[in-house]
Order: sequence, then structure tokens, then C-alpha cells
Amino acid sequence: MPITLDLRQAIIHKVHGSNDADLRGMIEGSVDGPEQALPGLGVIFEMIWKNIDKAKQDELVQIVQEHLKTVTPGPLT
Repeated sequence: MPITLDLRQAIIHKVHGSNDADLRGMIEGSVDGPEQALPGLGVIFEMIWKNIDKAKQDELVQIVQEHLKTVTPGPLT
């Protein structure tokens, strides 16, 4: 029987019960980290997105838009 892994639940399980310093360490260790860390950041971002009001969502979208204006995409490899 194959084992089904729910990535969201695995990540939530890993960080559940973490204190502020642990969460900050996970986030900071993932930013600019290995590609394998990106799903974890995605789950954390999803949790944030679902739990903030529309005004804060709009603010986040604007932050991303402003950042995208300052970067040049690198080559796809």
C-alpha cells in the first residue's frame, strides 16, 4: 500500500508548537536557501494569506509588485 504524503500537513506538523525564534529561524533559513525549502515557505505564506484581511493582502501584492520592478529574471536552467 503506497504512503500518501500531504505536504501541507507535513510542514504544519514540523512547525507546530514552534516559538517565535524557531519560526523566524525556519523562515530566515529558507529565504535564499535551497530549493527544497520553498514549499515550506509557500505553506507559511498560505497560512498568512488566509488569515489576513483584504487590505493586508492588497499591501502584500503591492510589495511583491514593487519588488518585481527591481529584479531581472535570471536564465531558466
